[in-house]
Order: sequence, then structure tokens, then C-alpha cells
Amino acid sequence: MFSSRTDIEAIDLAPLIDHSLLSPTATAEQVNHWCAEVDRYGFAALCVAPVHVRQAAEYLHNHSAQVCTVIGFPTGAHTPAVKLFEAQEAIDNGATELDVVVNLGWIKTGQSDPIYKEIAAICEVAPVVKAILETTLLTDAEIQLAAEICMDAGVTFLKTSTGWQGGATVEAVGKLRELSQGRVGIKASGGIRTAEQALLLVQAGATRLGTSRGPELVRQQQAS
Repeated sequence: MFSSRTDIEAIDLAPLIDHSLLSPTATAEQVNHWCAEVDRYGFAALCVAPVHVRQAAEYLHNHSAQVCTVIGFPTGAHTPAVKLFEAQEAIDNGATELDVVVNLGWIKTGQSDPIYKEIAAICEVAPVVKAILETTLLTDAEIQLAAEICMDAGVTFLKTSTGWQGGATVEAVGKLRELSQGRVGIKASGGIRTAEQALLLVQAGATRLGTSRGPELVRQQQAS
């Protein structure tokens, strides 16, 4: 994707970052702080738990940043009806992007039809859906199966990880890029701690970066 180190370093990380606040102890005060950082740094989106979506949407109303939330998080083992309700409620509360954890048990047992139906139903109610594949727990064959089903179901992005079962790797991003062939975006998420690491993931094919360290990454990049 990039021909030299100079090309990589020229990438502006800020517009690629989904600034994430998914700690179970997150407070309303922290949500406001994260919203302010999204606005200050020009991040692509703020990603918060469903309970904080309405607050984030009200704060970022008339701002360019998207409001993202997670569905079926972090296990993906919720029933399809629960995930669909969660998705619709999030949209009603102001979310514009949904990061949906795919049912890993269904992937492991090759249950293509229920995976497709679950994701397709959510894609019908949301403008942007990112399918979280939890790549650290899947074989290459399972990643391929999940990616193909999710793309057929209408997702906008394939996402590497929740961050709860390991994080993004250059190899996983490269695999998703190869499988997607430009049909969808690639979101790398989990364990992104340095600007150098973030840039390598972008070089591998990531078009979004999920991290709670967005401001730190931007400051690192500016200082380099």
C-alpha cells in the first residue's frame, strides 16, 4: 500500500481513529471527556458502550465525528433477537455505527446460515456495521468463512478484535485485506499502544483503528 517509510509516516492517524471508551467502570464524566477529545483531535468516531450512546450523541450533535457502539459485546453469544433489539435501540439513541461481535461458536461449527441472518438483519437497521471476528480465536479457514459471510450480509467493515481476547496484529489485518479485496473497510482494534504500531497496521491495510489511546498516539506521531 505504501512504497516507503516516508509514505507511511505521512499518514495522519487522527482521522482513522475510533476513540474508544468501553471500560465497564466508565462514567458520564469520562464520556464527556472522551467526546471533547474526539472533537479536539478530529477522530473519526467515539465508540462507547450502549448505555452511553444517547449522552455521546447529544454532545457530538452537529459535529463531524460518528457515534459508535458495540453490539453483543464482548462475547458475541447473545441471541439474534437480543442483538437486533440492542442494535435498533442504539440507532434510536443516536448511534451511527455499530461494532457487532459475531457468534464465535457458530463460526467454529460452520453454521453459515444463522450467522448470515443475524448480521444481515442488523445491517438493515444500521448505516455502518463493523463485524468483529475475534481473529485471535479463529483459524485461517474460520476467518475466511466469517469474513465471506459478513461481507455477503452487507457489513461495512471487518474488525479484528474486541480487545478482550487479544488484539490486532499486522498478520490479521493483512489477512482481512486479502480476503476483502477492497469490498469493505478493515478496522484494527485491541492493544494499539504506539503510533509506530498504528502506522504498521495502516500499512497492512487498516482503514480504521480502534483504541482508547487516541490522543497519546497523535502526540507520539507529532513528536516523531
